[in-house]
Amino acid sequence: MIEPVKNNKRQEIKMLNRKLLEISGVLNVESFDSEEFLLETEMGYLMIKGQNLHIKNLSLEQGLVAIEGMVSGLDYVDGNTQEKSKGFLGKLFK
Repeated sequence: MIEPVKNNKRQEIKMLNRKLLEISGVLNVESFDSEEFLLETEMGYLMIKGQNLHIKNLSLEQGLVAIEGMVSGLDYVDGNTQEKSKGFLGKLFK
């Protein structure tokens, strides 16, 4: 059973045909290139993988990011998945 969120944090992710991704609740864009984005969101770090990815719209004041390209995966990377976060965040800080 899915437990309700007990805080005021909110995030929406909208995807259209795997080619346009709109995300709310974004705090920071940690890193990005044409194949991978790492976003800090109110719900944790969100990794977006794909091809020919680029930012269409960015407003950190409003917490909104729009990404275009062929999206192949979305994955939250947080403290519960230490193995993934250590490997990925380790790559960031080399």
